[in-house]
Amino acid sequence: MASVISDPNGRKRIQFVAGDGSRRTLRLGKATARQAESIKVRLEQLALAATGITGVIDDETGKWLTGMDEVMYAKLSAVGLVAPRTSAKLGAFIDAYIAERTDVKSGTATFYGHTRRNLIDFFGADKPLREIIPGDADQWRMYLVGQGLADNTVRRRCGMVKQFFRAAVRRGLISSNPFEDLKAAVKGNAKRLYFITREEAEKVLEACPDAQWRLIFALCRFGGLRCPSEILSLTWQDVDWERSRLRVHSPKTEHHEGGESRMVPLFPELLPYLREVFEEADPGSEYVVTRYRSMNCNLRTQLQRIIRKAGLKIWPKLFQNLRSTRETELAERWPEHVVCAWIGNSKKVAREHYLQVTDEHFERAAGLQDVTAEAAQNAAQQMHAESCMASHLVSESAKFDVKRDPARQCEAPVGRVGFEPT
Repeated sequence: MASVISDPNGRKRIQFVAGDGSRRTLRLGKATARQAESIKVRLEQLALAATGITGVIDDETGKWLTGMDEVMYAKLSAVGLVAPRTSAKLGAFIDAYIAERTDVKSGTATFYGHTRRNLIDFFGADKPLREIIPGDADQWRMYLVGQGLADNTVRRRCGMVKQFFRAAVRRGLISSNPFEDLKAAVKGNAKRLYFITREEAEKVLEACPDAQWRLIFALCRFGGLRCPSEILSLTWQDVDWERSRLRVHSPKTEHHEGGESRMVPLFPELLPYLREVFEEADPGSEYVVTRYRSMNCNLRTQLQRIIRKAGLKIWPKLFQNLRSTRETELAERWPEHVVCAWIGNSKKVAREHYLQVTDEHFERAAGLQDVTAEAAQNAAQQMHAESCMASHLVSESAKFDVKRDPARQCEAPVGRVGFEPT
């Protein structure tokens, strides 16, 4: 236990028993009785932690230490209640933080590196964390803007540096986060949205060098898959030919509950390209895409070459706009929650970053198209495509099963019952 002692000159001191059993004194100087009692309670907590009775410092005492001035902290350190406070340097702290984050994916680690470079270039590696104030944070953000970075890139890096300094606060290195007020929420940018029409998609598909590239493009444009993470994760076990479904594993959302995978229909537009690759696949092969799995294979650069070969202008956000286009198409026919489940995003994200207003919407609204006739035509085309797909599913499924397991040649496929007799 500790006790407060008042000296005749009005100064106060606190006596307590240290971890080694010796009696020590912390001199407070001039302080009120209330202040002295409050400090005494904290000292008792620190003494218990130092002697190993509790082993840890409670949250309130930790916050009290974090906001303490250097003079008082030095007094506590002198009597053995706390370790000496080192002036953490920006470069060393961020390097240590990044090294500890072995739980993040390679893309996030790369983004850590970009943000670190911006911080070191502006502040210097030897800048003490405690000397960075909110005004410095504002200037750093303007520095990013001056580098010509896009607004959303600036916001993402502000969010990352907030994460860095939040960790510094929790470790007691600084009392508050100087970057806390920076805006970090990513906003939708309608100027970078682009709708890839069916005619453009056909030209790109014709320019693709092989069946696997045609499937990669079709999975993005007609399946709405993320590239490369979801496409390269796709295996033949994920293809349910009988139920016309595709299980998509999503590394991006796997940390969310239920976000590790989703089911996507085998859309009629997608099915021919999937069949083509299946027929060329080696027996027993695991992954759907096998030729472009190397770390040195840059799908973005290759797609740019294919688009140029097709005689088209390269659109912004190559792969995301393929997903955006597909989600916009699907939203014309299916309920929003169904479309979001197939694409793998939330309604909020879809509305802000994916769904587009197309030229066709304006033409319909202006009466330049016969809405009724077009709707009937689209419905008829869709029904025809679906009926064709359904009529071939069983026979195709049997053929694929025979290819993968020759022993099944003796099994007779059972036809589906439809409008015509089986």
